[in-house]
Amino acid sequence: MRVDFNVPLDENKNITDDKRIVESLPSIRKVLEEGGRLILMSHLGRPKGKVNAEYSLAPVASRLAELIDCPVTMAKDCIGTEVMQQVLALQDGEVMLLENLRFHPEEEANDPDFSRELASLGEVYVNDAFGTAHRAHASTEGITHYVETAVAGFLIERELMYLGKALQEPERPFVAILGGSKISGKIDVLENLFKKVDTVLIGGAMVFTFFKAQGYEVGKSLVEESKIELALEILKQAKEKGIKLLLPVDVILAPEISATAPFNPALISEIPENMIGVDIGPLTAETYSNEILSARTVLWNGPMGVFEIDNFASGTMAVAKALATATTKGATTIVGGGDSASAIAKAGLAKEITHISTGGGASLEFLEGKELPGIAALND
Repeated sequence: MRVDFNVPLDENKNITDDKRIVESLPSIRKVLEEGGRLILMSHLGRPKGKVNAEYSLAPVASRLAELIDCPVTMAKDCIGTEVMQQVLALQDGEVMLLENLRFHPEEEANDPDFSRELASLGEVYVNDAFGTAHRAHASTEGITHYVETAVAGFLIERELMYLGKALQEPERPFVAILGGSKISGKIDVLENLFKKVDTVLIGGAMVFTFFKAQGYEVGKSLVEESKIELALEILKQAKEKGIKLLLPVDVILAPEISATAPFNPALISEIPENMIGVDIGPLTAETYSNEILSARTVLWNGPMGVFEIDNFASGTMAVAKALATATTKGATTIVGGGDSASAIAKAGLAKEITHISTGGGASLEFLEGKELPGIAALND
């Protein structure tokens, strides 16, 4: 079973957030409770194809053993004779975790021999790693060519159900909130969502490229000069398609991005040349919250500002709170992984949202309408 145990560790090798392990438990428990012998595989960090103790999955094996309340055998590698012997020694209902797949360059190269060796360790393949489903790696795509049964786990099923339903048959009004720093990172998502949504709320540093395109002064704020024409084209497309596309009316300004910098709200027509926009302003936060509360389906991808700094987080937190309130009113709320998921966690509202995607890059590509190789390769 391919899982996504790419969890954050502190300097003492303690897991600081075990959400990804917890999310995979339903699939793991199903196999073990029905007497299967389970071999788990994952990557951790970026060891660049070399064995590096820093990136060992051993701490994950310990945490998983606590969560499922049974021993987890930790393999010394993910392929080879010794690993095969450990696999053959497994009894029904036992579980083993292979060492970091990315200790081998063949994993990311989707090498056929490496894929075949991984496949030889089991009879049925389950992919439950949505976070890597957009990558054609040996453990996600290659392996499926060498096992007869290749299926999705419960986590991938849930991801496809919520993300898929939002795109295919959303309850309306359907509001999408897009943040982040660059238009270039979200253009394909915008173009795909324009076929589906009623309203788009834009936040994050990418708003300044839109403002610059409309002739506003944006001070020292981040602007993608090469995307100014594109910004105008997006505004035109929204108008033609009858989509309500909202940009901030005010922003929070600071002289620099630091936790000690002074900050103040200003209308977008009044940005001084020595200031940087770091968040949406209070008027915008209120407008956006009201739009979210009137929706039946809400999709959020990307923060509204530099939320890692508390003084610049109020816009992102306002959106998070509005999502939580909309959920209690019966709306379906979906957060597309990555920074938005971190923001929801920071707000302490993770349990109040319908679905938080476990895959930042994968959910983004799915929202762009792209096929995910790790899912396309499955036969059920």
